[in-house]
Amino acid sequence: MQYKTLGNTGLLVSQLCLGTMTFSNGAGIYKHIGNVGQQEADQLVRTAFDAGVNFFDTADVYSGGASEETLGQSFKNLGIARSDVVLATKVYSRMGQGRNDVGASRGHIMDAVEASLRRLQTDHIDLYQIHANDSVTPVDETLRALDDLVTQGKVRYVGVSNWQAWKIARSLGTSAQKDLARFETVQAYYSLAGRDVEREIVPLLEAEKMGLLVWSPLVGGLLSGKFTRDNQKPGDSRRSEFDFPIVDKDRAWNIIDVLKPIAEAHQCTPARVALAWLLSRPVVTSVIMGAKRVDQLQDNLAAAELKLSAEELRLLDEVSALPPEYPGWMLATQGADRLGPVDLWAQAVNS
Repeated sequence: MQYKTLGNTGLLVSQLCLGTMTFSNGAGIYKHIGNVGQQEADQLVRTAFDAGVNFFDTADVYSGGASEETLGQSFKNLGIARSDVVLATKVYSRMGQGRNDVGASRGHIMDAVEASLRRLQTDHIDLYQIHANDSVTPVDETLRALDDLVTQGKVRYVGVSNWQAWKIARSLGTSAQKDLARFETVQAYYSLAGRDVEREIVPLLEAEKMGLLVWSPLVGGLLSGKFTRDNQKPGDSRRSEFDFPIVDKDRAWNIIDVLKPIAEAHQCTPARVALAWLLSRPVVTSVIMGAKRVDQLQDNLAAAELKLSAEELRLLDEVSALPPEYPGWMLATQGADRLGPVDLWAQAVNS
């Protein structure tokens, strides 16, 4: 297992993270995602920890708090020291029927963090993340509340998930100007079949030395190897019932056509290759794995040891490349000779 710093900090996290959305009582939408009880959860946590995973991610909304409760109890059951794990959770989603039981307001954050600490059976959260964009609460209010939690020692680092690049940039400016704890990470959807994050968010992360935590790296199972052009709704996959994240299916089938032969060459699953491709991206800090069974988790963990050749990476890059979009194609056109060969045509035109 390899480790990377969490954004621009000195905290080291494993390049694979155990996501615990499957630690669920099966209520609501989570019936499509998993129904992993305490005993099974303990097995998954032990398997991941023994493989070198020190990073665990959850959220208060997962099964209405059941995921946090199960994860916290797993650490207790297994005798895993709190100092040996990096624990991440999230706040924003609706957790009650009250008007203020949702969002990134100071009021909701302060209530939610206490509830998460109690469910996780801990006195601090290593990475506390705003789970979604709040169109009502001013960014300054959210950042001041998070900064207070850091000062109080209840939270050590803060991050954000599913925000627009411009809003992340604005928050970083606000943090710098007002000397507030800044977002160190962005948790975002990223996969071979969904590379939209590369347009604006990845360049921002690279420029600001932020970490990228990847959710749904297998597109809800679409890249697991179960789905094909001829079998688009296999009965043993949650994506057959819960078609999420949104993806261009025609493009995905082309990617799977390239993915499968590479997996066969390595005598492994397409899922392992898809994860290995993500791990090869320099901007990626950690890839969040979700599993319902130990054998699934073990296969995902093996991606840390899979090294794809330059040619294999090229094939995957080409088939999954994003279609050109403005202003990206214009930037590339106008900046083509800035560091590369001199454009003689441009010289002639300007002479």
